[in-house]
Amino acid sequence: MIRIRKGSLQDVEAIMSCYDIARRQMRASGNFNQWINGYPSRDLVISDIKSGINYVGVDDENEIVMTFVFAIGEDSTYSVIEDGEWLSSLPYGTIHRLGSTGKHKGILGLCVEFCLTLICNIRLDTHNDNVTMQRAAEKLGFSRCGIIYCNDGTPRIAYQKYIV
Repeated sequence: MIRIRKGSLQDVEAIMSCYDIARRQMRASGNFNQWINGYPSRDLVISDIKSGINYVGVDDENEIVMTFVFAIGEDSTYSVIEDGEWLSSLPYGTIHRLGSTGKHKGILGLCVEFCLTLICNIRLDTHNDNVTMQRAAEKLGFSRCGIIYCNDGTPRIAYQKYIV
């Protein structure tokens, strides 16, 4: 059983390890263009924790096996969407920077299940090369809504799950 809680500054090393493993998994599956140049950085992780938007999943052995960011409110990169439209413009939460140790399957499902306890309208995006995340999102009932652009101008496939 995995228990989700807010991340703390004591968790930084374990969070960075999750991201390192996730980055290696991306490369192994052919995704060489996402999470490059040290992203997500230690400074970003610390900022996420201090902002109260970082979460970790802890297993029965009290090991951090996953991490993600979940922020409720407007995400500036989602203000413009191309080649489609959002399912709903009601308040939403956004999942970012999901990573894991790879020791447990269904990590996105656990993340989404938790996030749906906080708000019934969730958005996420992923790189075109991240086929694993695309399949997982679609399997969990997310709708592909269009293309958004990150702050650095790179495109991402945007998804939304809205429970009425």
